[in-house]
Amino acid sequence: MGSGITDADGRPVAVAVTAGEAGPATAAPGESAASTAGMDGPGPVTAEDAAPAAGPGPALRVGIRFTVPAGESVWSCTPEAARELAAVLLRAAEETENAPAERPVTVEAAGLRRGDVRDGDRAMTVESARADGATVHVTWRSGAGRSWTQAYAADAAIELKRRGPEGR
Repeated sequence: MGSGITDADGRPVAVAVTAGEAGPATAAPGESAASTAGMDGPGPVTAEDAAPAAGPGPALRVGIRFTVPAGESVWSCTPEAARELAAVLLRAAEETENAPAERPVTVEAAGLRRGDVRDGDRAMTVESARADGATVHVTWRSGAGRSWTQAYAADAAIELKRRGPEGR
């Protein structure tokens, strides 16, 4: 199974992350740790990147290797910078998932799954859906945290803002 990361041409990219590799003890002022590892262009600089490492010897780094058909790119950063990158990626993922779709998706009630979000003025997310013959019992959770169960005909059309992940 791939990482889900692709290059600019849509080809899959293999990603390997290694922990605790020794790397340069400091980044030059005005350079980020990533730019010292071969990234194009300057990046944000944190105090940890610009300050000398505490103690003698190389600082421990987190390594990131991207392998594409044309070759590979190896980057490294401090553990603090890795945490900052993870936080930024998490926020971007949440914003992407919560952005309204261009068009709502319509599914039959029998096809609802955990994580589906109902289209409408208020956020309603499917907690569970259970079929009982020709009836589907759907437990919804509101954005305010309240839960309730509604019964639908199995073939009832339900308009969704966003589909939840498969296999849950």
